[in-house]
This record gives sequence, C-alpha cells and structure tokens, in this order.
Amino acid sequence: MRALASLCTPSVVQGTHTFKIAGYSLQRGLGVGRYLSSAAFDVGGYLWRIEYYPDGEMEMKIGDYASISLDFVSTNSEVRASFEVRLVDQANKLPPLVLLSQKMPIVFRSHPPPYVGKDFLQPSLYLQDDNLVIECSITVLAESKVAVTATSVDIQVPPSDLSNNLGELLKAGEETDVTFEVRGESFHAHKNVLAMRSPVFKAVLFGPMGDKTRWTMNIEGIQPAIFSALLHFIYTDSLPSMGHLYGDDGEEMVKHLVVAADRYAMERMKVICESILCKNLNVQNVTTTLALADRYHCNQLKNACLEFITSPNRVQDVVESEEYAKLKRSRPAIIVDIFERATKSRKI
Repeated sequence: MRALASLCTPSVVQGTHTFKIAGYSLQRGLGVGRYLSSAAFDVGGYLWRIEYYPDGEMEMKIGDYASISLDFVSTNSEVRASFEVRLVDQANKLPPLVLLSQKMPIVFRSHPPPYVGKDFLQPSLYLQDDNLVIECSITVLAESKVAVTATSVDIQVPPSDLSNNLGELLKAGEETDVTFEVRGESFHAHKNVLAMRSPVFKAVLFGPMGDKTRWTMNIEGIQPAIFSALLHFIYTDSLPSMGHLYGDDGEEMVKHLVVAADRYAMERMKVICESILCKNLNVQNVTTTLALADRYHCNQLKNACLEFITSPNRVQDVVESEEYAKLKRSRPAIIVDIFERATKSRKI
C-alpha cells in the first residue's frame, strides 16, 4: 500500500520596531492616561503602534508606575499574531526587560480592538542620558498554505529622526537667514522654521508689519540661556537637558521658559513647563508659582496650585508664609480664588 502525506505550513512574518523616547524625565508629568505614541509600523502587511504612558494609564494607589500597550491600528482587518515588548539597556549591561509577552498567537481585530497593556514600576535602570529604548517584536501568522511559492519580505522602517536632524541644523548654523541679538549674544536661525512653529515669529518675520528682508533682530527682556532653550524647543520639540541645574536654579529656569513660551505662543512648551513646576510644588514656592500661572494663563498649573494650597494639611503653613503675604499685596484677586476653592473643598 502506498502511503500519502501532505504538509500544511503557516505563513509567518516577523518584524521588530524600536521606539526611542528622548528626554524621558521631561515627559514625566504628562498626566495619568496620556501617552507617547510610536510611529505606526508595518509587520506582515498590518499596522501596529506602541503607546507609552509615562505617568501610568490609570491612577495607581501605591507605587510610581508607568504603563505600556500594543495597539493594532489597521482598519477593517483581522490577524493572528504573537508579540513581545521589552526595554533595552543601551549600554548592554542589563538583559532586556520584558514588559509584554504573548507567545501563543491571539486574534487582533480592528473592531473591537483587543486591549494589550501592562503597568510596571518606573524604568530608571534602563535610562541612559535620559533616553529610553523600547523594542517590539511581532510574529504575524497568515493563512496556512500547502505550498509556499514566494517568500514574504518585511522591510523595516527606521524611527523618525526629523527632530534630531533639525537639532543638528540649528547647531551647525547652516543656511541661516536671520540673526537674533540677545544681550550681547548672537543666535542664528531659519525664518521658515521659526514661522512654522510660532505664530508670533510668523507675524514678525512674514506678516504685513514684518520686514521680510531683515537679517538681524534685537530681542529685549529675555536672557540668552532662555532664548537658546526656546530655539532648541522650536527645532526639536523638546526642552534641552537641564541636568546641570538643581533646586531653585532649575525652578527659575523653567519659570522663565513659561514666560518665553507665552511670549511666542508656544503652547506645548508652556504645558511641558507647567507639568515640571506642578511636580515640584512645595509650601515655599507654591504662592510664587500660583502668581506666575495666573499672570500667564497657565490654567492647569493654577488649578494644581490652588488644590495644593487648600489641602487641609498644608493650608495653615502656606497662609503663614512670607510668600503668601507678598501674594496678597501683589495679586489680591488670587486670594478670592483660593477662598472659593477652599469653600468648595469644605462642602465636598
């Protein structure tokens, strides 16, 4: 008798995506439930995305947690896949830390999309130069085939390096067309980049009242270090490292950046600065921070200051401080806000 046999083999496509988060410490304070998203990447003809929550996806009662999730972002699609998401030590001293792992394939659908996520303690050991690197490996199983007539090739798309390129462009000073004089220091920049990022610069450089042929501009009322940080944010969408600043110096730097962000209508930069100040509130600085938030329309920071001040275990210390007395003299209207917030808190 003749034995017959057939072989059914699954069509498997594997791919790995690297997601690098630069300036990690500055992303802290983004807020619970808010995330940083990788670029959508293709594995097996399907689109995926990593979402990283610096402050956690949900409020955690104990511990300092971050969260991560893997999202299936292809539309009108369904696929079986396994995956692993891990932290990578850039110095190669620590083994990869697996955050999410699914060895047996599960079904991913566009509607409703499956939730794949996890909370974990802040990854301080895996930070290098304030950068965090996440790798995601996905194995996609296509329909099983009796015969394989072609090999599927997955072309890996590198992560975006646009901000790095623009940062290098600013540093190199190539093809600049405007120079800013700030208290004796010169800063060279590109008009189109400035106009694209700041409506104030756009009006000054290209608006009806602007001088399109002007090459040099004097900037008053701002320190050179602050203007340098502003340009850095315009080109890279991130604040420069302030690791050399500590305590009051770092706090004052961030407050000056709030003023600069307001002056040039850089709303994202202002919110980032608000989040930094919010995480460092204390009895000594909360009233001055509140005055800053009120003056420059930082509503989220103002609410955080009011909540801090009216907390039952802090209100007495704040009211008795010298800074609170100065606040009453300089901005008496804020005292009304504090009183109203305290009244509402007692009713609750």
